[in-house]
Amino acid sequence: MPHRILLLMSDTGGGHRASAEAIQEALCLKYGDAVEAKLVDVFKEYTPYPLSRFPAWYPKIISRGVRLWGTGFHVSDGIRRSRALNGAAYPYARRSFRQMVRENPADIYVSVHPLLTMPAVRALGKGRPPFITVVTDLVSAHAFWFYPKVDEIIVPTEGAYHRAIRHKAPAHKLKVIGLPVSQKFCAPPGNKDELRRALGWQTALTTVLVVGGGEGMGPLREIARGIAATGLPIQMAVVCGRNEKLRAELSAMKWEAPTHVCGFVTNMPDLMRAADLIVTKAGPSSIVEAVNAGLPIILSSALPGQEDGNVRWVVENGAGLWAPGPQRVAAAVKQLLEGGPEKLAEAASNARRIARPQAALDIAEEIGKYFPAAGDGRKAKEAQR
Repeated sequence: MPHRILLLMSDTGGGHRASAEAIQEALCLKYGDAVEAKLVDVFKEYTPYPLSRFPAWYPKIISRGVRLWGTGFHVSDGIRRSRALNGAAYPYARRSFRQMVRENPADIYVSVHPLLTMPAVRALGKGRPPFITVVTDLVSAHAFWFYPKVDEIIVPTEGAYHRAIRHKAPAHKLKVIGLPVSQKFCAPPGNKDELRRALGWQTALTTVLVVGGGEGMGPLREIARGIAATGLPIQMAVVCGRNEKLRAELSAMKWEAPTHVCGFVTNMPDLMRAADLIVTKAGPSSIVEAVNAGLPIILSSALPGQEDGNVRWVVENGAGLWAPGPQRVAAAVKQLLEGGPEKLAEAASNARRIARPQAALDIAEEIGKYFPAAGDGRKAKEAQR
């Protein structure tokens, strides 16, 4: 009988699902038919209204309430405050979480969402199976992530580790492994000219990839127009995601530089490997996918509080620049490219240096240490410590 692993996530931003799917993929690659890994969007599938609508509302909340998001992050980010909020909310969601664990029995539970860990652990009760938290915020992870009663907390960076320690997470339960991303973002770089020809791009021009996430959020039009207006000898690829109105608008424009406009794409790894530079929001998955491709990054925006650490991580490691707003993005592109190929190559080298392309597979291996073999998997794991 395969080992049953339940991955708890929610579509509140693309990062949680992407991380859960990367772990699921890695588990299947590493253990094959010996595992059965299942994803559950707990908010959407189990929690009562209005929590059940959180995934659908998330894009609007982010686009219209960025400042309030930052305020909420800082106000709730403390050990006592986060636990008090969790404790106050749990009675409202208790029945939903108990139903979730009842309908999804597993040998191991893995949470990749900060708001799901505590209620799921409590719903499982005493004598529960092993429970692992995989933190998907790169550095400035909220206190909600660090519920101490889990068996292990996997963090992506040393910065996240030190933040966990400040939030009183037990040091012996922490492990720095990296942020899991799909294996398609971890393949060798390949031949850039061949990739560009396959995409219909020019091979000789420096290529700037501009993305706005799956929903095409943010001032993508203004950013792309600003870059094109710099007069640099470049070509651009602009990915509008599911924003079909924006894609049609950009496709109809006349551009000062060769520009390839895309909608929602499934070949983002190829686009990254074919580009020389990426302009993106400071989401953790986008950043890690880019560094795995050895792609210098210009960060055009960040969620206050939650993604501040992501910006520092990129900039302090020399993998890119922080340039909030269309005018600053254009200036940053110009600064980086006018520094010559050596400057771009240095940033690309720094990106590759901080990449952890094996993270998903290493996390799968860590989960495998909890597989129940002879006796209780938790006791076996404790014996290794």
